[in-house]
Amino acid sequence: MSERRKLGWGDWLFAVLMLALCATCLWLGSWQMQRLAEKEALIAAVDIRLTAAPMPVPPQDQWDSLDTQALVYQPVELTGAYRYTQTVTVFTSLSDAKGQYAGPGYWVVTPFVLEGGGTVFINRGFVPQQYQETAAIGDLHGDDPGIVTISGVFRSAEAAGMATPEADMSNRIEWVRDPARLAQMVDPALAPIAPFYVDLPAGAPGELPQGGETVVSFPNNHFGYALTWYGFAIVGFVMLGFWLHQRGRRPDPVA
Repeated sequence: MSERRKLGWGDWLFAVLMLALCATCLWLGSWQMQRLAEKEALIAAVDIRLTAAPMPVPPQDQWDSLDTQALVYQPVELTGAYRYTQTVTVFTSLSDAKGQYAGPGYWVVTPFVLEGGGTVFINRGFVPQQYQETAAIGDLHGDDPGIVTISGVFRSAEAAGMATPEADMSNRIEWVRDPARLAQMVDPALAPIAPFYVDLPAGAPGELPQGGETVVSFPNNHFGYALTWYGFAIVGFVMLGFWLHQRGRRPDPVA
């Protein structure tokens, strides 16, 4: 009959470290499940928000403390005047377009001076790349209108990445729809600039800029990540048990 040997302190230290690793995997799995619940609640809230009636755009005195994430995709209504001569173009490559134009091109983003003060950037839609110069110099817009009321979808600022180029000031080209960056390309007299922007809805078929291209997308891989972490924890426990069993065995004595 084989005997069991006592495990040394090194064996127990390894076992403790493995248990800590398994516990960490369990915690990460539970955290992903919590994130899954939060993401599903956000998606449900946005689904309701998208069908809501437009609310007045937050006024200038609320911008410093505004939680922009709480209003993303909320329809809003604004009253004020465009400043077409201050239009900026933002490079993009439009796929799965709802309108007839797609591929490399630019978002046409125009400052809109609110009747109550402050300026909001309006993403009026997409133009193919050959129309960039026409959009930037104002030939695509006509004269600045008087006071108008428009409605669109509230959007939060896009974050620039490590590899995002600096703005092309001479050609009025940006790379992200970030009001703070866009503000550097327009007349300083338009300040203060809102920390959000607004997407316009689709216009007539074939009209440029091509509005209505807002993409509502929430990557939701948390359940898969949770299963992966739980799987690591289970495998770790099983392998640790097998290892302890093997380490505790002694070969049968030779007769």
